Formats: sequence, C-alpha cells, structure tokens
Amino acid sequence: MEIRRITKAKIPEAMKLVWEVFQEFEAPDYSSEGINTFKEFLDDQLVNLTIEMYGAFENDFLLGVIATRKTDSHIALFFVKKENHRQGIGRKLFHYIIPICNDNIITVNSSPYAVEIYRKLGFSDLNTEQLTNGLRYIPMKFSKQ
Repeated sequence: MEIRRITKAKIPEAMKLVWEVFQEFEAPDYSSEGINTFKEFLDDQLVNLTIEMYGAFENDFLLGVIATRKTDSHIALFFVKKENHRQGIGRKLFHYIIPICNDNIITVNSSPYAVEIYRKLGFSDLNTEQLTNGLRYIPMKFSKQ
C-alpha cells in the first residue's frame, strides 16, 4: 500500500469514495438537512479545492482518503472503504499527515460514528456533541507533543 497526495485528476474518484462511505455509515445518523449540508460541502471542495487530500492506494486502487484544510491543521475528511475497514489503513493515513500538519494540535469535528476511531488514534473531546446545519459532530483534538 502506498500513501500519496491525491492529484486533481483523482479528486472526483476520492469524493465518490467519501460520498459512498458517508451514505452507508454516517448518513443514517443525520437528518436530510445534515446529509444535504455534507453533500454541498463535497461539491464545494470539487470546485474550490480548499483542502489537501491524501489517499491510500493499492495498485492504483483508492482504499481510503484523508484531507486537511489548507489553512490549518484540521481534518476535513477521513474515510476508508467498507471492505478495507480494520486493516490499519486509517491509522496509516493519519500518521502520514501528522508531520505535514504545521500546528502542534490537529483538530477534527468527528461524526458520532467516528468518535471511537478518533479516540483510538489519540484524539480527545473538546466539547460535547454539537449540531450545525443538520450535521452532528463532536469537536476533538490531537496533540503532537
């Protein structure tokens, strides 16, 4: 498996993976407003590219993605295909971006589904569950030190 930056040509494939995984694992926890908000965010990323995306590839086949905002050390997207769960791909993606993030703190607004995954990676809660535009999330942080 190789982890590398996702090129502009591969971004639609990456967003398709994100959308499919979101629909299966996260959308059931959201209202239609939250689902629409997430879809609009993905569509916006395709147009504006305000994130840096990295992918885990096996023979050029995309298994998972992680993306951080270009302006800070905040994880904007983190998804692994269902058939590749529990294989360490998410952990490898996360460890790949740690040295790339310039700040000592990496933040994320975790969906309820992913909270335990982030805790296993060393994140801690910053607040209780929040709700914004139909999206439920828990603000979390990871300290590099």
